[in-house]
Amino acid sequence: MPRWVDAQRVTFKYGLGEEFIGVLRTLHKLGLDRTDPVAVRGARVAPRDVVAACLPDPATLGDRMRGRTCAGTWVTGTGQGGRPRETYLYHVVDNEWSMREYGSQAVVWQTAVNPVIALELLDAGTWTGAGVLGPEAFDAVPFLDLLTEYGSPWAMRETPT
Repeated sequence: MPRWVDAQRVTFKYGLGEEFIGVLRTLHKLGLDRTDPVAVRGARVAPRDVVAACLPDPATLGDRMRGRTCAGTWVTGTGQGGRPRETYLYHVVDNEWSMREYGSQAVVWQTAVNPVIALELLDAGTWTGAGVLGPEAFDAVPFLDLLTEYGSPWAMRETPT
């Protein structure tokens, strides 16, 4: 978050499905999330490292994954006239769609599309400026228009002010 945005608190949250949360809880109950090494047949190894070594390469899982991922920003604060205001801007990507259209998993696509769009807007001269500027410093409409052109539906829900 840039320093010029007057924010009292900024929080990042990430949601996981119940099945995945259950797996993480089981790993924790078994101590397999520990980072302190344990002795295994004369070697010392962290249980978490063993779990990580046994997992498949995430790059090979994309075509077997189903479901959607949602990335969003929920902003609460004070709007014009001092009235409370909150806005949730988000976009949802279906994994089967992103694999079919781009050959990438939904989370990978969501991560990559943002800098790609920003670079296109900079290259076209739509976004200009000097110094280090984050996307918050620019008009969002051209960005959202390109996001739509790339095939990602987005939405904004806002409380009345």
